[in-house]
Amino acid sequence: MRSIIIACLFAFILPACGYNSVIEADENVKAAWADVQNQYKRRADLVPNLVSTVKGAANFEQETLTQVVEARAKATSMNVDAKTIDDPAKLKAFEQAQGQLQGALSRLMVVVEKYPELKATESFLQLQSQLEGTENRIGVARTRFIETVAQYNQIVLKFPTSLGSKLRGKTERATFEGTPQDANVPAVQF
Repeated sequence: MRSIIIACLFAFILPACGYNSVIEADENVKAAWADVQNQYKRRADLVPNLVSTVKGAANFEQETLTQVVEARAKATSMNVDAKTIDDPAKLKAFEQAQGQLQGALSRLMVVVEKYPELKATESFLQLQSQLEGTENRIGVARTRFIETVAQYNQIVLKFPTSLGSKLRGKTERATFEGTPQDANVPAVQF
């Protein structure tokens, strides 16, 4: 009789303590992270085509292209998987590498402004459009990841679901952080 009462108690207590909801939230974070990785890979895959197209322009600044190629190499050489979201240092390193690639691509687009014949080519216009769309997708994926991590962290930290989190060995997760450069508004000059 006593074991039946204990079993019934567990049947009511476990759902209340978030034992299963922490797993659902954890899986949502992993899915959001996979989307972030997918969008960054899409951008990295566009870079070689963009560099090849730009190389065709006579006298193009080689230093800018080199920076883009090096930033892409660094961003794609990182071993990133689902465990990256459990390691704040790895997540930060990933974010920094992606930020360097984004900065290099931004500088490339600024330099391209000096080359009207390049800007007029069909292939460059298509790549530029794809890159802009990809940057938007990255922003959406990052926002979704940040929101999903926030929901997960609430489950992990709030009582009584924190009890279920502890039973599952789940702890608070880090998320993307802004950089000081993100706070600066780009200067527009005419």
